[in-house]
Amino acid sequence: MTQDAPLEIFLSGTPGFEHLLRDEAAALGFAEATAVPGGVTCAGGWPEVWRANLMLRGAGRVLARVARFRAMHLAQLDKRARKVDWAGLLRPDIPYRVEATCRKSRIYHAGAATERVETAIADALGVKPTEKAGLTIRVRIEDDLCEISLDTSGEGLHKRGHKQAIGKAPMRETLAALFLRACGYDGSEPVLDPMCGSGTFVIEAAEMALGLAPGRARAFGFEDLASFDAAAWTALNADLPAPNPTDQRFYGFDRDAGAIANATANADRAGVAEVTSFTHQAVADLTPPDGPPGLVIVNPPYGARIGNRNLLFALHGSFGTVMKERFKGWRVGIVTSDKGLARATGLNFRNVSAPIPHGGLKVQLFQTAPLK
Repeated sequence: MTQDAPLEIFLSGTPGFEHLLRDEAAALGFAEATAVPGGVTCAGGWPEVWRANLMLRGAGRVLARVARFRAMHLAQLDKRARKVDWAGLLRPDIPYRVEATCRKSRIYHAGAATERVETAIADALGVKPTEKAGLTIRVRIEDDLCEISLDTSGEGLHKRGHKQAIGKAPMRETLAALFLRACGYDGSEPVLDPMCGSGTFVIEAAEMALGLAPGRARAFGFEDLASFDAAAWTALNADLPAPNPTDQRFYGFDRDAGAIANATANADRAGVAEVTSFTHQAVADLTPPDGPPGLVIVNPPYGARIGNRNLLFALHGSFGTVMKERFKGWRVGIVTSDKGLARATGLNFRNVSAPIPHGGLKVQLFQTAPLK
């Protein structure tokens, strides 16, 4: 397979926000970007796989589909898995593992399916799989259709490479980027998070405004594939545009001094310290910064994992009062699993998202129009 031979690329995304990931992929010029359950498909050669890992903010992983075929029984899976050019895809010196899932198929035993594909690869490479290998071959059998993909990301793409200090219930950077996009944020306005924790929303918004590539500070699984071209990858990185000049500023506040220290350190590592500020302050003391209105976005505690729900009604009520009295012209986005707490703010929500999975819960984004 040549570098530019077309592949189907699957961008895994947050269920319920596939359309936002599709819009991001289309805006970045990925061909044939199409929302499907659980993510987005697009087309391109290996350089597009690299670019997707480097540039996409909302994708959780980038999978390169290397085979698709019908398999009604294990012997058929074995035969067709052996037709894949494993020697052209994988390097014998790099450990690999296989993970299979089966759904609504005559092949229903994921362990047996895993074993057949492992054997096919081991016979082609002369190397057996390793249980804890970083490089994963993903096999998905649904309705008797088998898709085999290489996970080209390695660690999940929410690991940007600079957030070492996290709080109790961290939001993944990939999901934060999609929530910002859902709020219509495009980098041209200030963003403020009054309960910022480790600073994810603030840092993500600042990076978007500056036009920084989210994967600029980390390594990827595709660097261990046979198709990897180190010189072409270096050239792709060298062609990244310089940061956009921006007059916008990005603000985080939290009543936990430790969270503020963590957020400040994370912003520094991310290279956005000059446009961000983090302040140890309670919600009741919040006042709008100088300059134009923008977006207030917050993922407050909602009692499911952090905090006592009854005490949280007062916190949300105070937050809503501060917004209505002091933040005229600003839009507000609240991420919560608890509709009652959202209502306790007294804010008028014009838009409520579908339930979105986050840390074992289902959360929703509640958005206001500019406050009057």
